[in-house]
Amino acid sequence: MTEYTSKDFKKGQPRWCPGCGDHFFLASLHKAMAEIGIAPYETAVISGIGCSSRLPYYMNTYAMQTIHGRAAAIATGCKVANPDLTIWQISGDGDGLAIGGNHFIHAIRRNVDINMILLNNRIYGLTKGQYSPTSPRGFVSKSSPYGTVEDPFHPAELCFGARGRFFARCVATDAPGTVDVLKASVAHKGAAVVEVMQNCVIFNNGTHESIYTKEGRAKHAIYVEHGKPLLFGENNEYGLMQQGFGLKVVKLGENGITEKDILVHDAHCEDDTLQLKLALMDGPDFPIALGVIRDVAAPTYEAAVNEQIQTVGAKKPYHNFNELLMTNDTWVVE
Repeated sequence: MTEYTSKDFKKGQPRWCPGCGDHFFLASLHKAMAEIGIAPYETAVISGIGCSSRLPYYMNTYAMQTIHGRAAAIATGCKVANPDLTIWQISGDGDGLAIGGNHFIHAIRRNVDINMILLNNRIYGLTKGQYSPTSPRGFVSKSSPYGTVEDPFHPAELCFGARGRFFARCVATDAPGTVDVLKASVAHKGAAVVEVMQNCVIFNNGTHESIYTKEGRAKHAIYVEHGKPLLFGENNEYGLMQQGFGLKVVKLGENGITEKDILVHDAHCEDDTLQLKLALMDGPDFPIALGVIRDVAAPTYEAAVNEQIQTVGAKKPYHNFNELLMTNDTWVVE
């Protein structure tokens, strides 16, 4: 088996603003691809339009930048026509969830085996600072100078609502965490959504400030891992317990609470109730969940389509165009 390094997947000189989260993510993607071990010629990276969608230019793989919001549609066609290719779809929160929102949910619903990377900086960066579908209510931008009057999308909620089978989250500056979820997304057969929390230093600096540093993540994030108790804090002194249909934060040692009382994460559970609760945690009272939150097996779209073609084709009296012509009456013009 050929061993690859990050250099095998690198190409060109990235042109993003210094400090942009895209730089961090690209480095992690190169590293993850090397560790996954799938050859560059067996890989395709497809994007739409936006800052993050420049990424295919920096990949030594098959790559294509498509049009605004259509990355999922092109990626779907690519996977169905070339089922042996590993497909990465790169979209920003604007490209993926605004004009591309319908393609996003239907690719998930169909369970097409593509790795759908959503780089979420809560802003339109390439077009110079308009609010996006993930910008919070009241957000002041060039297109909302008095603050937005809309509630944002939660990418996890869209994914789960579209019957998504895989959802993971990472922070662009957290290289080990990012590499781990990217490797898990490839191991999952089906639509795998990875939300990457990243910063836009020019138009939305600090949007993920609470978890953008290692110290911040120790205080404000929880790394979820299948089969492991849901513990967090600088010394794993806090945990999550179920309270009714929701969750509550508890401190170990208080009121006799021990690690045995803490919920154990089940990413493979068909019932997504608790997984969605984890994915939607936010704010001062709860940590932000990072890692693989949901990972459930299901039939993939492209496998079902190709199986159907084979089944139907086997019953037909013809298998190519010449045989089709011969199934009808023929005559010769002299």
